[in-house]
Amino acid sequence: MSHKSGFVNIIGRPNVGKSTLMNAMVGERMSIITNKPQTTRHRIIGILSGDEFQIVFSDTPGFIEDPNYSMQHKMNRFVHSTFEDADLMLFVTEVTESYDQDDLLFSRLAKVKVPIFLVLNKIDTCTDEVLEQKKAEWAVLLPNAKIIPIAALHHTNTQALLEAIQEALPDGPAYYPKDQLTDRPERFFVSEIIREKILEQYHQEIPYSVEIIVDYFKEGTNREGEPITRIGATIYVARKTQKPIIIGRKGEAIKKLGIESRKSIQTFLDTNVFLELHVKIRENWRDDERMLKHFGYNS
Repeated sequence: MSHKSGFVNIIGRPNVGKSTLMNAMVGERMSIITNKPQTTRHRIIGILSGDEFQIVFSDTPGFIEDPNYSMQHKMNRFVHSTFEDADLMLFVTEVTESYDQDDLLFSRLAKVKVPIFLVLNKIDTCTDEVLEQKKAEWAVLLPNAKIIPIAALHHTNTQALLEAIQEALPDGPAYYPKDQLTDRPERFFVSEIIREKILEQYHQEIPYSVEIIVDYFKEGTNREGEPITRIGATIYVARKTQKPIIIGRKGEAIKKLGIESRKSIQTFLDTNVFLELHVKIRENWRDDERMLKHFGYNS
């Protein structure tokens, strides 16, 4: 019996539902999801395996048309790399959004030799008439793409998309152990959970000015002999004025952040967690090559 496998790379603009789609496909919470753009900063792999297949999904940051920082240039580099190593491209777009005929993305997709699936997401937000109109428009813009309408958040038509992906993949080996879900360590997801809570709790520029580093991650037991994971993390901010905002009046904001982060980390790790948060200032870290390397943007 043949075994199908391949790398399925997900691209699209910020906030169109790429992370929601990958989480729906893999069945696990691989990427953080908020209603704010640029939530995903790194290329994240989610692995879905069955007896006769293995699909390696790759969620990327949304392509930023006018990057302002070196960090955003590096995020765009993660997007560009997806054109080089895919067995199948998933181009995700909100069903009602529009692209110009001369958009740079189309020239890149035109050179792709692998199958392209155009995923029209959030179809629950439009009428059937609008959907049919958009399908016709995209058939002209991307004649070589297979158009699949879905609503990733509600898992509408995601099973049909998954079956189409399996059918389109080539015969190949399992690239990862069948029980592996991602190539990222637990530390990475802990830092992403903390960043997600910052996105939810703070406003304006703050969420886009922080990065998280997990300083220690120690598994052990508490005084009662129950399993507990002790985690220490540092929140780096880009300006001096941002540190007191993160901490809040009498430490109330960072206390709330710690409580909400710990709850989600405990759910993710399925164990008790002790979480310690600190805040440090690294002026203009988004343009600091050394700090960007430290934060994993060169990987």
